[in-house]
Amino acid sequence: MTIAIVGGTGPQGSGIGLRLALAGEEVILGSRDADKARAEADRLTAEHSPEGRLSGTGNAEAAERAETVILAVPYRGHDELVTALAPVLAGKLVISCVNPLSFDKLGPVGAEIPDKSAAEEAARILTASTVAGAFHHLSAVTLHWVDHDLSHEDVLVCGDDTAAKAEVMRLAGKVTGGRAIDVGALRLARHLEPFTAVLISVNKRYKTNASVSLTGIRKE
Repeated sequence: MTIAIVGGTGPQGSGIGLRLALAGEEVILGSRDADKARAEADRLTAEHSPEGRLSGTGNAEAAERAETVILAVPYRGHDELVTALAPVLAGKLVISCVNPLSFDKLGPVGAEIPDKSAAEEAARILTASTVAGAFHHLSAVTLHWVDHDLSHEDVLVCGDDTAAKAEVMRLAGKVTGGRAIDVGALRLARHLEPFTAVLISVNKRYKTNASVSLTGIRKE
């Protein structure tokens, strides 16, 4: 299976792509600038020699060539980008880790948007795709520290399709080496996405890279 990262030259997108490639997956980094995506893929490959293949191209070509697509873009312009990609995303699994946030003098906070969450916005547009939400709370910094153990972190996954969530959880395990937790329907993205603002605030206050880990869940 080939996985495309739309927004794959950004800190989180490239970090997720790198971790997947290190776990043996074939990954295509997408970008508005195809040359930038190729350069980033070449740099990561030269630095880390991943077991899987890592390449780069434009967002649309990356999405067209993949079976699974991860949206790792800033929220600004999200609607327009997803609408433009809708034809090549038809029939595919689309995973949103987009976090609509706003910032003011008090710090970060979840942005109020018409569709309640970026994942639900994507689902509204991508009527021929299966949309799930995941990876919102992984630190871009620690994703790139390839020797840093992420297995203590939980990846919270939401979606309305059981089989799709199972595949997302499989990929999440590849990224962190740890647990993925099915938290429920896609509408739960309304709560997962803005919680990222809490982690950013904690990171700034305590100068760390905080993550999410849930207690009380028995290992399966």
